[in-house]
Amino acid sequence: MEPQVRIQLDLRIPMRDGVELYGAMYRPVTGDRFPILLIRSPYSTQHPRYIEWALRFVENGYAVVMQDSRGRYESGGKWRPYIDEAQDGYDTQEWIGKQAWCDGTIGTFGISYPGFTQILPAPYKSRYVKALVPIANQEDNYGHLRYNGVLQLQNSMNWIWLGDRTNQNGPRELIDWAEVYRRLPLITALDDIADRPFYRDVIRHDTFDDFWSSYSMKAKYPEVDTPAYFITGWYDNLVHEGFKCYAGWKRSGSDEAKKRSRLMVGPWTHSLIGSAEPYGDVDFGPNAEVDIPAEHVRWYDQRMRGRHTGIDDEPPVRIFVMGANIWRSESSWPLENTQYTPFFLHSNGNANSAGGNGELREDPPGDEPVDEFDYDPDHPVPTLGGQSMFPSNTGPRDRSELEQREDVLVYTSPVLKEGLEVTGPIEMRLFAESSATDTDFTATLVDVNPDGKAIHITEGILRARFRESFEDPTLIAPGEIVAYRFMLWETSNFFKPGHRIRLEISSSNFPRFDRNLNTGTTFGLDDKKQIAHQRIYHREGYDSHILLPVIPK
Repeated sequence: MEPQVRIQLDLRIPMRDGVELYGAMYRPVTGDRFPILLIRSPYSTQHPRYIEWALRFVENGYAVVMQDSRGRYESGGKWRPYIDEAQDGYDTQEWIGKQAWCDGTIGTFGISYPGFTQILPAPYKSRYVKALVPIANQEDNYGHLRYNGVLQLQNSMNWIWLGDRTNQNGPRELIDWAEVYRRLPLITALDDIADRPFYRDVIRHDTFDDFWSSYSMKAKYPEVDTPAYFITGWYDNLVHEGFKCYAGWKRSGSDEAKKRSRLMVGPWTHSLIGSAEPYGDVDFGPNAEVDIPAEHVRWYDQRMRGRHTGIDDEPPVRIFVMGANIWRSESSWPLENTQYTPFFLHSNGNANSAGGNGELREDPPGDEPVDEFDYDPDHPVPTLGGQSMFPSNTGPRDRSELEQREDVLVYTSPVLKEGLEVTGPIEMRLFAESSATDTDFTATLVDVNPDGKAIHITEGILRARFRESFEDPTLIAPGEIVAYRFMLWETSNFFKPGHRIRLEISSSNFPRFDRNLNTGTTFGLDDKKQIAHQRIYHREGYDSHILLPVIPK
């Protein structure tokens, strides 16, 4: 049978400094000029998923160029994670646009790092680029490798596997990661495994400084004029970053970028975008599946070929409402009819564990005693579910066993007589006192089933020193009541009748996030640690609460 695709494996694409980057091209067997779809990746041009996608795209009349990032696999130059992607991306786009086999239009695709390589060149405004599809990408790495100043430890350590050219560090399974995660000081934790300067730089730069801002999109959205179709999942470890990017495009991009850009969010993890494969302790059903390559083609056909696919006639936001397990289209994010509703913390001073007397109610607290717990960095609350990078411990997990710990405060609503939809950004407002000069506070939103399963919905964390600024951290005074405000990650969940809403408060989520050692010393450089005694207030004037984006029926 005659092959339906022509493959060229010898593209050498020159950069402005003379370095040549390697590319592989897939194109239809007939025709001379094509719309080009580009992926730029550090994960090899032979990645099975992208080869499968390339063949799908070729079937639809597109040619595909897959390029190794600088210093990776067959590409020349030195590998510097992220640093060169903006200029290299623009140079690649300009080169492709001038080739005889390009019809003058380029679209981009890719998940995770290849999602980031799509948006970084956007401010350069290549005239050839007409459509982006960034999936599970970040605005910058301060949000990817940190959150509210707290190191995302698993994500950061995972990056040791990206070496100078190919992954040559040996099998991951030979390493006792549980032991590695606990090593202190963090700056030297990986020294006997691999020499990774990037990891050590991540540890050294705990504030939002030039190391992070030099290739951040934060201030560059006004320079963007290409529409983007952002795709992520509620349990993607970059979902919060994806919402930042979508907001930046819609708020500050050109008129065309504002008008045409889109967002899709499904019940997916970072590694299962588009899939209905069950994971965690919840099966979202076959409705969760989306043909992601087909959605790309629908977007590209409209943007690059001027074909009316109907995509521009649809509302720009498409979300999967967990619990109800349905898809719904919306005109904006947050949703226009959102009713931000405070749910207040209550107790008689013993909210410790699910067996305590913590309550979550819509009426504000009166004169109530504080709840107290000790946070010991030697015995942190373990990561269980949520937006972890690793499939084995991510998603909607049952946290009922973890909620037996005395250092987890548990506040539970009455049984819901009617269902309640919570869709949007979630904010925690917490009044707390600590015996330490620096510590962390965590918040986890949970859906309690009638059978007692406590399903993780979303979570957040804040390092006290970053409560006011990520550029200029300040320590807290031991024994002083401090007002903390921090976001939990975006979500959409329908709490069914007979269920209860639950909030967990604690001070660690390890190893997804690094442990605060409670000493107030320079982050990551020493191994000294101490126990912090925490006091959570809920009374008049100190009405700790979670602000839920409730959607009316």
